[in-house]
Amino acid sequence: MSAITIRPSADADIPAITTLYAHHVLTGTASFEEVPPDEAEMARRRGEILARGLPYLVAECEGRLGGYAYAGLYRTRSAYRFTLENSVYVAAGLHRRGIGRALMDPLIEACEGSGHRRMIAAIGDSANQGSIALHAACGFRPVGVLPAVGFKFGRWLDSVLMERPLGPGSDEAPVERR
Repeated sequence: MSAITIRPSADADIPAITTLYAHHVLTGTASFEEVPPDEAEMARRRGEILARGLPYLVAECEGRLGGYAYAGLYRTRSAYRFTLENSVYVAAGLHRRGIGRALMDPLIEACEGSGHRRMIAAIGDSANQGSIALHAACGFRPVGVLPAVGFKFGRWLDSVLMERPLGPGSDEAPVERR
């Protein structure tokens, strides 16, 4: 296996991120989007994550972008402010090489350092056993399945919800940051 390098994403990564994500949108059920966003939209989304001080990481493997992961707000209402949702995507042909795990560990660590207390994984399609196993290996536990909430490729799709604490989780009150 080639070495995997994890680093913060850069503006120059947007074309590769857009291509990687488009593949998932067009061929898989990890995302419930049906039309791939263009580079401008992907750059806007990344900018929104970074503007909140949240991590957006990329993995370099075999001389190319092998995957990316980021954490965003779980929901925008104020009571959810200590809860994040993660996303992780691995390039076609590079699955089962440790890229997802290599991205998730520093992503979780960065989020713990930000004062957030919970991370949610909303995994598209209950058949996505690779993502479910990755999240379980990273300390997530299943908390529910939303049956048939998406319709893509002519079939109904479930959404699997998993969660994990960040830092002390809900064992103590969070510290408000201004």
